[in-house]
Amino acid sequence: MAAIVRNGVTIDDTFAEAFPMAGTGIIVTAANEKWVLEAARAMTGFATSVIACGCEAGIDRLLSPEETPDGRPGARLLIFGMDAGGLAKMLVTRLGQCILTSPSSACFEGLEGETKIDLGNAIRYFADGWQISKKFAGKHYWRMPVMEGEFLCEAKTGLTTKAVGGGNLLFLAADAAKAMIAAEIAVEAIHKVEGAIMPFPGGVVRSGSKVGGKYKGMMASTNDAYCPTLKGVTKSALTPDIGSVLEIVIDGVTSEVVAEAMRVGLKAVVDLGPEEGALRVSAGNYGGMLGPHHYHLRDLAP
Repeated sequence: MAAIVRNGVTIDDTFAEAFPMAGTGIIVTAANEKWVLEAARAMTGFATSVIACGCEAGIDRLLSPEETPDGRPGARLLIFGMDAGGLAKMLVTRLGQCILTSPSSACFEGLEGETKIDLGNAIRYFADGWQISKKFAGKHYWRMPVMEGEFLCEAKTGLTTKAVGGGNLLFLAADAAKAMIAAEIAVEAIHKVEGAIMPFPGGVVRSGSKVGGKYKGMMASTNDAYCPTLKGVTKSALTPDIGSVLEIVIDGVTSEVVAEAMRVGLKAVVDLGPEEGALRVSAGNYGGMLGPHHYHLRDLAP
């Protein structure tokens, strides 16, 4: 099939290839939104790719006091890993270093999964024997004394093995400014999809990669087919009118969530049009050999 055109934007006849992941979530609350965000950004920092970071994480959405267990401002954070064991280790490390340490924070279950993994159960020993176990309304919590006062943390949170990582969209534009506008419009739209995160800075990655490379030991290297400065010296996927490419990578708690996130992101860029944003939209795949989840742009197009 040939590419299709919507509102002047060319949509490549290709697909994003994604793979199964383990996923979990927590709710972080604090005295005000400033400290919610401080804790959330610390917790989800350096978590752009499992290739080097051990996990992928992001802020799913901010929560009003009416939506949180303790009636304070909060945020729901999602964390993804390649397997449940590795994810559990990353969750506990980040909880202890980034949430326990953050002033006024408390932590609660943020995902109802098919099984549970430890939260407070794993870090309660920091309290050196002064921790107190509390059960209330069918929930189990740990109260841990800290210099500020007390840290409240739910004992466990849910884990799912039905999560998906690697959904993606590529925005091909005339220049870097227009590529950025397209990417920002898509990020804004995708943020409204509950259960999906975009783990790269601001939701956008400029250094898209391919598997392997010319140097020994490289798991991934620059996606030269989409680098505009290499058009004349590599097998380029870019036409002469393309001067810049940006990518969005999406993780979701289910395959359906990833598909919806890609759909709304694609629609936002199509609605923007080629004069202000992307001339083309494409997606990254590995010929269908890496992951079982294939999201065809033709099926997602508005």
